Amino acid sequence: MARILIVDDAKFMRITLSNILKQAGHEIAGEADNGRIAIGLYRELKPDLVTMDITMPEMGGLEAVKAIREEFPESKIIMCSAMGHQKIIVEAIEAGAKDFIVKPFGEAVVLDTINRVL
Repeated sequence: MARILIVDDAKFMRITLSNILKQAGHEIAGEADNGRIAIGLYRELKPDLVTMDITMPEMGGLEAVKAIREEFPESKIIMCSAMGHQKIIVEAIEAGAKDFIVKPFGEAVVLDTINRVL
């Protein structure tokens, strides 16, 4: 299936996503807990897809998406956030995200979104 980079400052969220994705046959290419680390890992690992939290310390998800998309226009990034506000969803899509998952999420929503983006 796909090699996926998981970016979230909450270890619990990374573990939850990792378990959902592995059960569906995806490979976890790597994990990061902030946007700055995510950019470096993207360059190094060239994953098929990234799940990116919005609110993180050091560098947030919107900034990281813009940086990754600038360098790798073909990148596929799905934003994940507890803040399902219309404005933030629009900002994420404008920044280059391909889709948006609102936390807390169910397994079916995560897998449907990932399959659609891939």
